[in-house]
This record gives sequence, C-alpha cells and structure tokens, in this order.
Amino acid sequence: MARSSYLFTSESVSEGHPDKVCDRISDTVVDAYLAAMPEARVACETLTTTNKVVIAGEVRGPEHITADYVSHLARMAIKDIGYEQDGFHWANCDIDVLLHAQSAHIAQGVDSSDGKEEGAGDQGIMFGYACDETEELMPAPIDFSHKILKAMADARKSGESNLLGPDSKSQVTVRYENGKPVGVTQIVVSTQHLDEKLTSHDIRSIVEPYVHQALPAGWIGKDCIWHVNPTGAFVIGGPDGDAGLTGRKIIVDTYGGAAPHGGGAFSGKDPTKVDRSAAYAARYLAKNVVAAGLAKRCTIQLSYAIGVAKPLSIYADLHGTGQVDEAKLEAVLMEAVDLSPRGIRTRLELNRPIYARTAAYGHFGRTPEADGGFSWERTDLADTLKSAF
Repeated sequence: MARSSYLFTSESVSEGHPDKVCDRISDTVVDAYLAAMPEARVACETLTTTNKVVIAGEVRGPEHITADYVSHLARMAIKDIGYEQDGFHWANCDIDVLLHAQSAHIAQGVDSSDGKEEGAGDQGIMFGYACDETEELMPAPIDFSHKILKAMADARKSGESNLLGPDSKSQVTVRYENGKPVGVTQIVVSTQHLDEKLTSHDIRSIVEPYVHQALPAGWIGKDCIWHVNPTGAFVIGGPDGDAGLTGRKIIVDTYGGAAPHGGGAFSGKDPTKVDRSAAYAARYLAKNVVAAGLAKRCTIQLSYAIGVAKPLSIYADLHGTGQVDEAKLEAVLMEAVDLSPRGIRTRLELNRPIYARTAAYGHFGRTPEADGGFSWERTDLADTLKSAF
C-alpha cells in the first residue's frame, strides 16, 4: 500500500550553475541551427571551467554558422547569465569550438528516403509525468524549488537585489498528509554573493522574501528549518568554482526525482533526438490525462529504436488514482497522437529555436508561449481524451 504521509525533497539549480551554463550554451547552438534551417541536426556538448569553454559535437546545417559565430553566441549567453568575474568573464574567457559534421552512419538510420519513414535518432526509454499537486500539474517540491531560484534571478537581473551572484541552488522538503502536499519542513538556499563580508544571516535576509514569494501562503511554519549558505562565504561561483558539463542535471530538468527518468539528457540536442522530443511528448500526454480528470497522477513511458519510426511500446501508470482502464488509455493515446519522431515534432512544433529558454528552471511546468515555446505544456488534448471515455 502506498504511503500517504511522508516527506519528499527536490532540488533546483540556477542558470549560473556551471552545468546550467553548459546547458544554456548548448541549447543556444541548437537554436542557431534551427533558426537557420528547421531540419538541422545538432548534438552539442559544452564543458566549462575557469575562464575556459569547450563546445564539441556533431552538426548538419548551413555553413554560415561558423566557429566564430558559435563562439560569439556562447559569449552572449554567458553575458546574459551575468558572469563578469575574474575567473569567468563573458568578454575574455577562452572558447574552443570543435563542432564537426554528423556521422553519415547515424544519418542513414534516421533520415527518411525511398519510402522509408524517418526513424528515431537513437534507442531509449522516455518518461513523462503529471500530478494535481500544483496549478502547473507538477510535483510540489521541484516546482517550488524552481520558483525560488527564478524569483532570485529576476531580482538580480532587474537590479532589485545587486548583491546576489548568478550561481545558486535551492532545495525544498515538502510534508505530505493523506497524499497531498501541505507545507515545508526544510528549506535550503545556497547563493553566490558579490560582497565577501556578508554572513549567512545577511544572505538569509536577502533571499527570504523570494522564498516566501515562491511558496503558498501558510506553508512555512515556525518549525521550518532554514539552511542559507550553510558553509559560509560563497563568492567564487560558476565555472570558476567548479567545472560544468552539458546534461548533468537531468533530474532537476524533469520531476525532481518524483517520477522515473529514462537517462537521456535534453540540452544540446535537436528534436529528431527522441531523448528530448519523446520526453516532451510523454509529458504532454501525462499532463493532458491529468488535465482531463482521468487521474490525479499519471506516468507515461515510451520506447524507441534507432532508425525505427514508431514507438516500440507505450505504458501508462495512473498510480491507483485513475478513473479509466490503463490498457484502454494506452490505446487511446496511441490513436490520438502520432508518436513517431516526425509526428511529435509536427504536433508540438519543435523545429523552432525555442530551446535556450528551457536550459534553466525546468523543462516542465512552464507556461506555453506564443512562439511555440513549451508547447508540450498545452492541455489541448484533454477534451479528446474526455470524449474517448
């Protein structure tokens, strides 16, 4: 029997975290190629350390996207994040661009030709999840962890708070009663700061309003335990303090550990890679199942083989909260949405430069945008699912 009363914790990291700097640069490269050629292929990895950025991977796209241009894009991304410190500065960090042409052997398995439908860019399993814990239909711990850091970043960039640096982390422990989130028991915030004389108490006075802004009223009781910059000074941050790599924060990117993850990272990959596009599709299906009132919680798994168009399997788990038969739901979902790589990209309009904005504060639980950004967060399938049952 599932537990109904428990504590659950999730973490988030800001756009200035070393790994997130890498995700942002890699997704900026993806956007550049898709803006120039919607059918471009990109698999871009980034490494950062003290005043050094290395961008490597495989691409297929227009030749006018040169190494110098990619280097410029990386600098602009770093500048937007806010790095102008001695050990990592957008204007003078050393950038190596090592992108090369996509493997012909990979391309032949993925491309459509001679009546062969376009296949998946790789094998793998992808998961999507939704629940009714928040308005965004996301698990509460990860949703609130993201919101804390987003509020702090907005304050930093607007000039409202000029003592905070770009690198920060948050962690929220949520108390559940009868399966519902009702409050928080512990809050962790570690943030880079620009004045080395500031104490942990000083930093708490700065960040506490943003924590209260992010959490529901009444959720922070007098017994809640706070850990703000618990190790003390945090002046050296970002890639100068710790090396970063693309794709190392996949749990932060998804559901904070509240749902399974297939293992593949998202950032730096064009949408022919089902690691990314099918994970978005699985979230789209799960969110619409919950939005339609068919369940309070829903996990969807999809699986693919490289070069094969149709998913090998679909699995739906309603965690005992469903109003419908799960086997029938699987059949309805397969009928309602073309889950081939081409079908996903067409339905969710993924061949657009919409990915740099996904690189921090989660790929899920965001608001769909007018230009197609976060299209997988739409609930336009809910009425179809209702009518099917």
